[in-house]
Amino acid sequence: MPLTAAPRMPGFSRRTLLAVSATGLAFLAAGCSSPPADEREKVTSKQADLLSAQVAVQETLVAAFAAAAAVDPATGRQVAAMAAQAGDQLTRLRAAAPGSSSSAPSSAPAPAAPATRAWLRSQVSAAATLHATASVDQSGARAALLGSIAAGLRGQDGRLA
Repeated sequence: MPLTAAPRMPGFSRRTLLAVSATGLAFLAAGCSSPPADEREKVTSKQADLLSAQVAVQETLVAAFAAAAAVDPATGRQVAAMAAQAGDQLTRLRAAAPGSSSSAPSSAPAPAAPATRAWLRSQVSAAATLHATASVDQSGARAALLGSIAAGLRGQDGRLA
């Protein structure tokens, strides 16, 4: 006895269902599109001020590395790569906040060895916390930059432990 195909039920065929699904997906995607990148990257005056403040935080950290190296040359040699990284981060922050003005960093003088390393670690930890906190109020590339710097500083904090 030969097998015969089952009779078709009235309703949607698979092709019709796929076509309707694709059309609905296209309408959904068009309705859920994000604003243009230019609108997302507009900086409010509050964001600009907060980013400028982070430049000052990083300037203070760079000065702390220099002060630690001056007080304790052995520690200075051990953290030279970290100091260079902090300087690179400062350069990137200045580029992201073109309106920021450089101010004289205010950093307490580093204590003499052996407390220099612990003092430097506290400076790195404080800067990381300030950058991470400020990243919440930023958007786009500025938030990513601050988050990246904060994460890098957390890594330095761990290496200084």
